[in-house]
Amino acid sequence: MSKKISHDDLVKKALANPKVKKEYNSLEAEFNLLNEMIKARKKSGKTQQEVAKRMHTSTSVIGRLEGLLGNTSKPSPTLATLRKYAEAIDCELKIKIVPKNHDDTTTV
Repeated sequence: MSKKISHDDLVKKALANPKVKKEYNSLEAEFNLLNEMIKARKKSGKTQQEVAKRMHTSTSVIGRLEGLLGNTSKPSPTLATLRKYAEAIDCELKIKIVPKNHDDTTTV
Protein backbone atom coordinates (compact mmCIF):
# COMPACT_ATOMS: atom_id res chain seq x y z
CA MET A 1 0.00 0.00 0.00
CA SER A 2 1.41 3.43 -0.94
CA LYS A 3 1.89 6.16 1.62
CA LYS A 4 -0.40 9.18 1.22
CA ILE A 5 1.32 12.53 0.77
CA SER A 6 -0.17 15.75 2.11
CA HIS A 7 -0.89 18.69 -0.15
CA ASP A 8 1.76 20.79 1.60
CA ASP A 9 4.36 18.05 1.13
CA LEU A 10 3.39 17.68 -2.53
CA VAL A 11 3.77 21.43 -3.09
CA LYS A 12 7.11 21.44 -1.26
CA LYS A 13 8.35 18.54 -3.38
CA ALA A 14 7.16 20.13 -6.64
CA LEU A 15 8.69 23.51 -5.79
CA ALA A 16 12.05 21.84 -5.17
CA ASN A 17 12.25 21.53 -8.97
CA PRO A 18 13.72 24.87 -10.23
CA LYS A 19 11.63 24.80 -13.44
CA VAL A 20 8.40 24.26 -11.50
CA LYS A 21 9.33 26.94 -8.97
CA LYS A 22 10.09 29.47 -11.74
CA GLU A 23 6.72 28.83 -13.44
CA TYR A 24 4.87 28.91 -10.11
CA ASN A 25 6.48 32.23 -9.20
CA SER A 26 5.68 33.69 -12.63
CA LEU A 27 1.97 33.15 -11.92
CA GLU A 28 1.97 34.87 -8.53
CA ALA A 29 0.25 38.04 -9.77
CA GLU A 30 -2.54 36.06 -11.45
CA PHE A 31 -3.13 33.93 -8.37
CA ASN A 32 -3.17 37.03 -6.17
CA LEU A 33 -5.73 38.70 -8.45
CA LEU A 34 -7.88 35.56 -8.49
CA ASN A 35 -7.80 35.37 -4.69
CA GLU A 36 -8.70 39.06 -4.43
CA MET A 37 -11.60 38.66 -6.87
CA ILE A 38 -13.12 35.71 -5.04
CA LYS A 39 -12.52 37.28 -1.62
CA ALA A 40 -14.17 40.54 -2.74
CA ARG A 41 -17.14 38.70 -4.27
CA LYS A 42 -17.70 36.72 -1.09
CA LYS A 43 -17.31 39.85 1.05
CA SER A 44 -19.95 41.54 -1.12
CA GLY A 45 -22.28 38.65 -0.31
CA LYS A 46 -22.93 37.98 -3.99
CA THR A 47 -23.02 34.57 -5.61
CA GLN A 48 -21.58 33.83 -9.03
CA GLN A 49 -25.17 33.78 -10.30
CA GLU A 50 -25.84 37.29 -8.95
CA VAL A 51 -22.59 38.61 -10.44
CA ALA A 52 -23.47 37.03 -13.78
CA LYS A 53 -26.88 38.69 -13.78
CA ARG A 54 -25.34 42.10 -13.03
CA MET A 55 -22.77 41.58 -15.81
CA HIS A 56 -25.48 40.36 -18.24
CA THR A 57 -23.79 37.02 -18.74
CA SER A 58 -24.09 33.43 -17.53
CA THR A 59 -22.96 31.86 -14.28
CA SER A 60 -20.65 29.53 -16.20
CA VAL A 61 -18.85 32.57 -17.66
CA ILE A 62 -18.22 33.89 -14.14
CA GLY A 63 -16.98 30.46 -13.04
CA ARG A 64 -14.59 30.37 -15.98
CA LEU A 65 -13.46 33.94 -15.26
CA GLU A 66 -12.71 33.10 -11.63
CA GLY A 67 -10.87 29.95 -12.72
CA LEU A 68 -9.16 31.49 -15.74
CA LEU A 69 -6.38 33.38 -14.05
CA GLY A 70 -3.20 31.39 -13.73
CA ASN A 71 -4.21 29.17 -16.65
CA THR A 72 -1.59 30.03 -19.25
CA SER A 73 -3.36 28.03 -21.97
CA LYS A 74 -6.34 30.42 -21.94
CA PRO A 75 -6.41 34.15 -22.73
CA SER A 76 -6.37 36.57 -19.81
CA PRO A 77 -9.52 38.60 -19.16
CA THR A 78 -9.55 42.15 -20.49
CA LEU A 79 -9.43 45.20 -18.26
CA ALA A 80 -12.99 45.96 -19.36
CA THR A 81 -14.13 42.53 -18.12
CA LEU A 82 -12.30 42.94 -14.82
CA ARG A 83 -13.85 46.40 -14.42
CA LYS A 84 -17.36 45.02 -15.07
CA TYR A 85 -16.73 42.24 -12.56
CA ALA A 86 -15.60 44.76 -9.94
CA GLU A 87 -18.67 46.92 -10.56
CA ALA A 88 -20.93 43.86 -10.30
CA ILE A 89 -19.64 43.26 -6.76
CA ASP A 90 -19.86 46.95 -5.83
CA CYS A 91 -16.11 47.48 -6.01
CA GLU A 92 -13.75 49.39 -8.25
CA LEU A 93 -10.76 48.05 -10.13
CA LYS A 94 -7.42 49.60 -9.23
CA ILE A 95 -4.17 48.66 -10.91
CA LYS A 96 -0.74 49.83 -9.86
CA ILE A 97 2.80 49.22 -10.96
CA VAL A 98 5.31 48.80 -8.17
CA PRO A 99 9.05 48.20 -8.16
CA LYS A 100 10.17 44.58 -7.83
CA ASN A 101 11.07 43.50 -4.31
CA HIS A 102 8.90 46.24 -2.82
CA ASP A 103 7.11 46.38 0.46
CA ASP A 104 3.35 46.96 0.30
CA THR A 105 3.67 50.59 1.37
CA THR A 106 5.75 51.67 -1.64
CA THR A 107 4.11 52.63 -4.93
CA VAL A 108 5.39 54.33 -8.06
